[in-house]
Amino acid sequence: MAMPQQNASTPDLLALLAREFGADLLVDEAALAARSRDESGLVRLPAAVLLARSEAQVVRLVALANEHQFAVIPRGAGTGLAGGCLSPLGGVVLDLTAMSRILCIDTQSLTATVEPGVITGDLRAAVKAVGLFYPPDPASLSTSTIGGNAATNAGGPACVKYGTTRDYVLGIRAVLPTGELVRAGVNTRKGVVGYDLTRLIVGSEGTLGVITELTLKLIPHPRASACVAAVFPDLNAAMRAIIAVMTRGHLPSAMEFLDARCLKLVGDLLPFAVEGEHSALVLMEVDGDPDQVLREAEGIAAICRELGASNILPPAVDEEGREAIWKVRRSVSTRIHEACAVYLPEDIAVPIGHIADMVAALPEVEERHGMTIFAFGHAGDGNIHLNLTAQDEALRPRVEAAAVDCVRLALTLGGTISGEHGIGLAKRGLLPLEIEPVSLRVQRGLKALLDPNNVLNPGKIFPPEGAEAVL
Repeated sequence: MAMPQQNASTPDLLALLAREFGADLLVDEAALAARSRDESGLVRLPAAVLLARSEAQVVRLVALANEHQFAVIPRGAGTGLAGGCLSPLGGVVLDLTAMSRILCIDTQSLTATVEPGVITGDLRAAVKAVGLFYPPDPASLSTSTIGGNAATNAGGPACVKYGTTRDYVLGIRAVLPTGELVRAGVNTRKGVVGYDLTRLIVGSEGTLGVITELTLKLIPHPRASACVAAVFPDLNAAMRAIIAVMTRGHLPSAMEFLDARCLKLVGDLLPFAVEGEHSALVLMEVDGDPDQVLREAEGIAAICRELGASNILPPAVDEEGREAIWKVRRSVSTRIHEACAVYLPEDIAVPIGHIADMVAALPEVEERHGMTIFAFGHAGDGNIHLNLTAQDEALRPRVEAAAVDCVRLALTLGGTISGEHGIGLAKRGLLPLEIEPVSLRVQRGLKALLDPNNVLNPGKIFPPEGAEAVL
């Protein structure tokens, strides 16, 4: 599809937008720069920013975009890793962070109704205060927004037991790319009337609709949690333990692993020394009733011990103890980023039985391209975060070539190129490696049907026409 023809930075169009939106239209250098990047490292400067405060403003902006042929780019908190909220030349970023009200928490129906700018962690805290639980827990939950989570179908450690954001979105209000307002989904736990537009828009990375309101499913908050941390002599042993835990009747709420390289970076945060050049760390959390949680944690620890764990922390059942353990996991990305000049995050996913195969193949990729890979991630669902790095910016092309090799390797193991970060700008060139031509044609057709003028987040997900394959 062709990109919108009009550049929103033209004086006449900026004047029109200023008349329509007043002080909510931002064109100063600081405002534009703040919305020119996300966590992908990509930078795209928009022509203007609309700090939307109402659904009506969203409707009006998208209608004007169709009339005057300029791009509109929905944006939450900018915590994404794929460039999905960045503007093409001349586009208007639609910043939804000011639409941040929790409209209703229904303790009888176990639902919450929220605007898209609500911070995920704030919603979790609000529903916890009334004994309820919103399970999705992306790593950025303290800063990311519900709308952004829905647009990318965000996951996190808890999805091994509880699923992803899409599993908790019952219904939405959304502005379609034509400027029309639609309500999709239901307020009930079941509903099979018509096509499921909710699940189509959720996860579409802001290309098929701008979400302006969400009705979310809640569940009772677990009464207790416990975390087990175990060190294994190598990643193969760690993966055998993880599979044994899952096949012997346990379903942890989170299962995370760190390879030896990651462990060396954060080992100082552990309360014991880690020996062995190839050691791997596994974190497994369980939740539920207090007595059940303790039995589950002890049973998991016993399995880890049986399968060769060299060190096991006593199950942490208090909040402070659990937080100390999870601090180790959350510190990995930060320390890698701080230590490396080039840092490229990939989030491939493979069947859980192939995690060790995937990680075992990485040294050959490193040697071929002359760079370094750190591996950690969600062991319970096979989502591996590969941090591809180098110490010199001049080596970036090697790192990017290694990323393509890693993606190809994941696909040969029956995996996918992205478990939770999305495609955006950063991975659109890789899409034809996974999506066959017929499926790609159908998906482009859906985009064209809903967005005939290609004004809503154009240039995302799909590779440019004529660039259907990665060489």
